[in-house]
Amino acid sequence: MKIAMLARNAKLYSHKRLKEAAEERGHTLDIINTLRCTMNIASRRPDIYYEGQKLTGYDAVIPRIGASVTFYGLAVLRQFEMAGVYPLNESVAIGRSRDKLRSTQILARDGIGLPVTTFAHDPKQTEEVLKMAGGAPLVIKLLEGTQGLGVVLADTDRSAKSVIEAFRSANVNILVQEFIKEAGGTDIRALVVGGKVVAAMQRTGGEGEFRSNLHRGGTAKMIKISSEERSTAVRSAKAMGLNVCGVDMLRANHGPVVMEVNSSPGLEGVERATDIDIAGKIIDFLVASAAKGSTKTKGKG
Repeated sequence: MKIAMLARNAKLYSHKRLKEAAEERGHTLDIINTLRCTMNIASRRPDIYYEGQKLTGYDAVIPRIGASVTFYGLAVLRQFEMAGVYPLNESVAIGRSRDKLRSTQILARDGIGLPVTTFAHDPKQTEEVLKMAGGAPLVIKLLEGTQGLGVVLADTDRSAKSVIEAFRSANVNILVQEFIKEAGGTDIRALVVGGKVVAAMQRTGGEGEFRSNLHRGGTAKMIKISSEERSTAVRSAKAMGLNVCGVDMLRANHGPVVMEVNSSPGLEGVERATDIDIAGKIIDFLVASAAKGSTKTKGKG
């Protein structure tokens, strides 16, 4: 099988592992810099060119689209889809998962556990937003933030109000969420492939750090998750319509709450923490699904 991977950095651990796993199984995988693709959007001829050469003959595509290039990356992925190339994750599913507000609304609609989350536009509603979120401590997030960037913990209502006003003065959209204190600075990432949790790790933030992202200096270890946590991860992936994703959860007193559903999860942390061949499981799922010619899990909204 001939596979294309849309990725800007071929040297990243995740991208190298996926290429190795594909080639070990006798497939060809080409890493294509998303931003160097050009598209000919003509009726019945959805052509894609890469560095001047027309791309042809691909059976499947793995989108590893960075958050900063989501708009263009999804346009390229849609072009592959229109050409009949099977996507590991569909463009519409990635789009909904990248929008923090939209994804939170979809998860809430499907009854999946979430922290209390508030959103408003008018600066005059700041007091109301703080009250609805339950008061400090509160977590304030940029809608466009990734890898723990653009996430602030406000210890008091006064500091929360100041942070919200500062963000709004910069004309950016934010979410305000309750702080799950009992999580103790740790979270769970469950890797879902084809509707099943194939691995899970617990991430713990560095000293004095409430964010557990490995990019922020956190550590990870293998963990056995509960049946409720497993079900929450699978249902979250299905709600987004994602075949492969990382579901980040916190252990709250009332059960697991989902913080994010990541359509391009990094593989290094989870493979090293669990010693599970995640890349191989992804390639196996992709090849089997592409042979059938249709995406199984389609979300709504």
